[in-house]
Amino acid sequence: MVNLNWPGVVNLTGVSMLEQALQNQTQTFKYPQLNTTLNKLVICINEILSLIENRFTVFIDPNERIPKPHYESVKKELLQRILAIEKQLNCYPAFKSAAEIMIRVLVNFLNCPPSKHSVTFQEIEYIKNLCSETENIKHCERDAVFSRLDELLIYMNFNSQHYLDSLTQRISIVINICEKKEEKMERLLYHLKIFKQVPKKMNVIFKSRQPDLKKSINNWIHQEILYLEKKAHFSVKSTDSRNLNRLLEKPKQKVMCSLSTDQTGLIIRAANELRVLVAKSMSEVFKTIVPYLSTPYKKDLSYDGMRSKSYAAEERDKQIAIKILKQIIKKIEEY
Repeated sequence: MVNLNWPGVVNLTGVSMLEQALQNQTQTFKYPQLNTTLNKLVICINEILSLIENRFTVFIDPNERIPKPHYESVKKELLQRILAIEKQLNCYPAFKSAAEIMIRVLVNFLNCPPSKHSVTFQEIEYIKNLCSETENIKHCERDAVFSRLDELLIYMNFNSQHYLDSLTQRISIVINICEKKEEKMERLLYHLKIFKQVPKKMNVIFKSRQPDLKKSINNWIHQEILYLEKKAHFSVKSTDSRNLNRLLEKPKQKVMCSLSTDQTGLIIRAANELRVLVAKSMSEVFKTIVPYLSTPYKKDLSYDGMRSKSYAAEERDKQIAIKILKQIIKKIEEY
């Protein structure tokens, strides 16, 4: 008796039945009269698997491989949809870079020989969902860091290495247009901020054995920021001894701040964006204030480091900063 309470058992039974029917087909030379019956049986089981896949996904083991005959029919349908999507996306130049990568990766994946990769139900379900989302994508003319298609691929965790490389390369081109290190840093931080605002669908991933797309891009941007900070640190020129002495001079007195570097950075950034602290740029605010601050854990603080961390603060640091600001409000109310 089949226990229908176990997810995947119905699907597993269907796969086993199809494989047995295919095996029996190879032996019809002994019983030619069964050939027609077996062909109809294979078609019938394929239709049952399609019904389960489309209507009763709760009974599918997502990691179960798809039998070859069933996969061939699914692959044919998906390749036709992808071809139509390619024609749709070609109408929008803003989608070009992402569209070319997405189409090529999906077509190559579906055409991959079974000897190299056995496609699972989870992978096919992902591609179907991605096709549905892409077919409904709405294009609008806008000057944005990421196109609507990029936002969709990030949302769907399209973690193909080819797309990851393409995305980082496009960001690098925009960053490298800037000549000054400060401008590069500002642009990197801006890209990080925008990227973090793009939502991600929970428990969804294209290639389960490869790293998450958002984590990979986040790590890459943070490494680029770290590289620029180190490069700026070692690029002090001694052509003018007076300027060098001024740069190396440290304030004699510092104000101890009981908050951490990340928490302090959040408050300074918010004060600047609300125009409570006004200067030529965000960098100028941090550069002016931070040298005169210290924390219980560190005497000499990096203004560049504090500024960059204020764009990538952890939730715990945000909550602590909010709590302190509420205490300040309460104290002022008591005056």
